[in-house]
Amino acid sequence: MPRRKVAVVLFNLGGPDSPAAIKPFLLNLFSDPAILRVPFFVRFFLARIIAFARLKQATENYALLGGRSPLLELTQAQATALEAALADDVEAKCFIAMRYWHPFSLEAARAVKAWGADEVVLLPLYPQYSSTTTGSSLTAWRTAAAQAGLAVRTTSLCCYATDPDYVAATAAMVAAAYAKARASLDPTIPLRVLFSAHGLPEKIVAAGDPYQVQIEQTVAAVLAAWDAPGTDSVVCYQSRATPVKWIGPSTDTEIERAGHDKVAVLVVPIAFVSDHSETLVELDIEYRDLAKKSGVCGYFRVPTQNADPRFIAALAGLVLRTIAVGPGQCSHVGGRVCDVSRRDCPLAAPRSTVA
Repeated sequence: MPRRKVAVVLFNLGGPDSPAAIKPFLLNLFSDPAILRVPFFVRFFLARIIAFARLKQATENYALLGGRSPLLELTQAQATALEAALADDVEAKCFIAMRYWHPFSLEAARAVKAWGADEVVLLPLYPQYSSTTTGSSLTAWRTAAAQAGLAVRTTSLCCYATDPDYVAATAAMVAAAYAKARASLDPTIPLRVLFSAHGLPEKIVAAGDPYQVQIEQTVAAVLAAWDAPGTDSVVCYQSRATPVKWIGPSTDTEIERAGHDKVAVLVVPIAFVSDHSETLVELDIEYRDLAKKSGVCGYFRVPTQNADPRFIAALAGLVLRTIAVGPGQCSHVGGRVCDVSRRDCPLAAPRSTVA
C-alpha cells in the first residue's frame, strides 16, 4: 500500500534575488498589514515612504552579498536535508513559501497541488511565533491555498520555541562557539553572550504578540541545556525598521555597553535559523565594526543553524509530531504554550482546520 504523500511547506521571509528586486521586496514587506498596522490608505503611502528611505542602505547591504539575498538557496538546502531526514518515516516533499519575494505562497500551493499531496504540514522557519512572521505567513497561505484549489488535510505548527531537540541543537552550537571564543581570548577578559533577536514595535507586543516572551523562553531553555551556570548573558534586539518605539535593549546599545565594561561578546542570532542580511551584514559587518569602535575586547558570532544536522533532525521530529496531531494548528507540545495574556497566540481560540 503506498504511503501518504506529505507536503512540508517551509515558511520564511524571502529576500531579493537581484538588485532590481530590492525595491519591490521592500514594498511587499512594508505593505503587509501585519507589519504596518495602520489603515490601508495610510499604509499604501507610508510603505512607499519607508521603502524609499531604506532603499539606498538596503542596496548597499545586498551589494555586500553579491547583489542578492542567499536566503532562498539556504532554505532549499534545508528542504533537501529535511526530505532526507523524513524519508524513512513518510513520503515527504518540501516546498518553500516565502512571504515577501519569490517563491510566494501561491507558487508553493500550486506546486503542492500538482505533486498530488494527501496532506500538508506548514512548518515556519521562525521558532518563536509572531503575528508579524508566522501569523502573516499563515494568512497568506490560506488565501493562496484557496486560489490554488488546494483542499487537503493541513496542520500548521505555530511555534517550537522550547522544543527540546531544537533547544539542544542550538545549545550545542552556542557551547562550541563559546569554547572557541574563550580559547582565543586572554583568560582575564570576560566573555558576555548576547542573544540577539529581530526586534518588534512595542505596541505589537503590548497588544498580545507572544514573540518577546517566547524569545526569552528560548534563551532560558538554551542556557539550561548548555549547563553553564553564571554565564554573563543578555537578551537584546536588532533590525529596527519603522519610526516607532521598539522593544529593547537594542543589540547596538549592548555592544556599546560591552565596550564600556571591557568585555568581549559572543553574539547568538537566536531568532534566525537561516543566514540573510541581518546575520551576514548587520551582525557580521555592521556590529563587528561597532564593537571595534566601542572598544569591545573581542567580537564573535555563533553560526546560524542553516542545514546543521542536529537542527534538521529537530525539524524532522517536529514534522512527525505535527502530522500525529491532525488537522488544524498546534505548538510543539500540541496545545497552547502561551500565557493567556498573549492574545495574539494562534491557539487562543479552539482548534480549527486550516485550509
